[in-house]
Amino acid sequence: MSNTTLKILDLGCGKKKRKGAIGVDFSDKHRADIIHNLNNFPYPFDDDEFDEIYLDNVLEHLDDVLLVMEEVHRICKPGGMVKVIVPYFRSVWAFIDPTHKHYFTVDSFAYFDPRHVICQRYDYSDVRFFLEKTIFNEDIGNSIFKRLVVKLANYFPNKYEYYFSHFYPLDDISYILKKC
Repeated sequence: MSNTTLKILDLGCGKKKRKGAIGVDFSDKHRADIIHNLNNFPYPFDDDEFDEIYLDNVLEHLDDVLLVMEEVHRICKPGGMVKVIVPYFRSVWAFIDPTHKHYFTVDSFAYFDPRHVICQRYDYSDVRFFLEKTIFNEDIGNSIFKRLVVKLANYFPNKYEYYFSHFYPLDDISYILKKC
């Protein structure tokens, strides 16, 4: 499928809406195509409408992660991709902004993956996504040391989180999800 045929949604796009995406934001001061408060449900879209959905540094600001992900699941096509980018819970950036309400770890989105023991343990939502990939700091920067830490964290995410993130916390974490 070529990029021109994908229907892409950028939730909470702010001033940095993705090229080719429909942008949604609560403020008319941004580049949003649709003004909508993402804490209000349902979102103004049809079921199974989007091939790709992006939530770039927005989910940590919203009231209810489960309700948002249930709504994302509803509007995402079967097999569609969802990318969530949030501050990593050990990062100072997670706590600098007083509007942040939620904090995320390596396994936060394993909650929705039926293949993962966390999903089998908790049953507060029926929506399911396969957690395809977890990525630390996609925008690495220039530091050679930081590049090495990011490489190791991405190769061994749970070991990084349990043993090393206390000493060298990374800034953000991304989750690539596929709608089941």
